[in-house]
Amino acid sequence: MKAEWKSSLAARARVHAALGEPARLAIVDLLLLGDASPSEIGTRLGLASNLLAHHIKLLEQAGLVERSRSEGDHRRTYLRLRPEGLAVIASAEHRETGRVLFVCTRNSARSQLAAALWKRRSEVPATSAGTDPAAGVHPLAASVAKQHGLSLARARTSRVDEVLQPDDLVIAVCDNAHEELGPQGEDRLHWSVPDPVRTGTSDAFERALRDLENRVERLAPVVRQRPEGET
Repeated sequence: MKAEWKSSLAARARVHAALGEPARLAIVDLLLLGDASPSEIGTRLGLASNLLAHHIKLLEQAGLVERSRSEGDHRRTYLRLRPEGLAVIASAEHRETGRVLFVCTRNSARSQLAAALWKRRSEVPATSAGTDPAAGVHPLAASVAKQHGLSLARARTSRVDEVLQPDDLVIAVCDNAHEELGPQGEDRLHWSVPDPVRTGTSDAFERALRDLENRVERLAPVVRQRPEGET
């Protein structure tokens, strides 16, 4: 027990030490609400590539961030926060928006599940769309939603340019959609959620839902409804 206690303290100390440098804390702040590529982080924070690589390496060693390969442009990698490392982190950032718009390529699974989870968790309105929408919602997405008390029975697929409103907070829940939407601004977040349709199993859809649920739980408390008439 004593050895386990020391090991736990050492892991927590590594996290606090990693966050004790302003640039690394800024990187974590960016990743709290969404994923980003190293180049996107460097641009946002004005960090040289060699210095950025150093900070990312230390955050990885502390167990705070991990990398995933883009499902779109395979030359890209995205950084995401590891849920296990989030226990000592809290976001101070709040956002105001008229609505949350979840976007994926086909609008048949991830974006639909994300919107359903959001509506259960937050009073801020939400909807979903796709950059190249399918004819309908994937049956396994509807099935896993039902198992978790969510309903996609009335969900319909839509094209993003037909749904997007000026005051939307856009959340791209897949790499392809994020890359197709172009440069990321203050009104957009990226969640690099693996495509369950590619695997085609119930387990893959379950994993996607759990990933989305974790992210919704993290984001919803800091997103507020923008008062009507404000932009």
